[in-house]
Amino acid sequence: MAPRVSVLLPVRDASPRLDACLDSLAAQTLADHEVVAVDDGSTDGSGERLVERARGDSRLRVVSTPALGLVSALNRALAEARAPLVARMDADDVAHPERLERQVERLERDAAVDVLGCRVEAIAADGRAASGGMAGYVAWQNTLLDHDAIRRDRFVESPLVHPSVAMRREALVSLAGYRDFDGPEDYELWLRALDAGLRFAKLEGTLLQWRDGPERLTRRDPRYAPERFLRVKLEALERGPLAVGRPLVVWGAGRVGKAWSRALRARGQRLVAFVEVDPRKLGERIHGAPVVPVAAAAERRGALHLAAVGQPGARERIRAEAARIGLRDEQDLIAVA
Repeated sequence: MAPRVSVLLPVRDASPRLDACLDSLAAQTLADHEVVAVDDGSTDGSGERLVERARGDSRLRVVSTPALGLVSALNRALAEARAPLVARMDADDVAHPERLERQVERLERDAAVDVLGCRVEAIAADGRAASGGMAGYVAWQNTLLDHDAIRRDRFVESPLVHPSVAMRREALVSLAGYRDFDGPEDYELWLRALDAGLRFAKLEGTLLQWRDGPERLTRRDPRYAPERFLRVKLEALERGPLAVGRPLVVWGAGRVGKAWSRALRARGQRLVAFVEVDPRKLGERIHGAPVVPVAAAAERRGALHLAAVGQPGARERIRAEAARIGLRDEQDLIAVA
């Protein structure tokens, strides 16, 4: 009989933390699960350790492949999965004992949810709480708990931490799994899933310790560089809100707004104005577009407005000002970063 959930676990040279990951999965309160571990050409003994652990736990199944990369390992694990639900896990992370039980219970009970995350705790390489940009990102994504919030902020940053997610296997297969390209495979998947109408949610509980360190792919692989994320965002916008060729207004003439302006112009998009509250910038021209006050934004209702700011609280203030002048969130105004 098929298990209730299959954990997709790609492994490449994860020896220092692999046992902690496997221990956390073995200790799950939901016993009816399987772990599909794909050893992606490890050379540090991780593959042998997986095989050794599998001898003592029939729920752990090991697939060995050459070093083909993360996306290949994920798609191979998906092809091997036997359960109707799949959960992601990375080999250097630790799951709360109730993680699988709580995610499976919600997905089995709530047919309206296709993709279900959870809150996460970010841990630095030294075992202490993460700080800086990683801590800020985790704190932000931990606030996005329902579908509307996740969808509304999807162009700001990845709204889900990949190894915290469980989803319906059929839904992932319908999307043809993970796309192998020179960009972030998880974020690109979430955008495609939202385009396809899948419904998202996030549990309030903190059910994953997400470890950060210099060896993590997001730190060292160019596929996860900011410009690759920006390109994925632009491609998704061009499939949707920008497909009809609307002129663009960028709210924010700082670093984020200027970066978006350059990227948009490079793709042939038409920027007609920047909106700013800083009186020192009003009346300037940036990349050929005038910098105007909030009141003047109302004169450009036919445009698509992009809230391109990074400061805490600024996005919410822009949404409030835009609503006051009659711009509809997601239809006329989209938050980006």
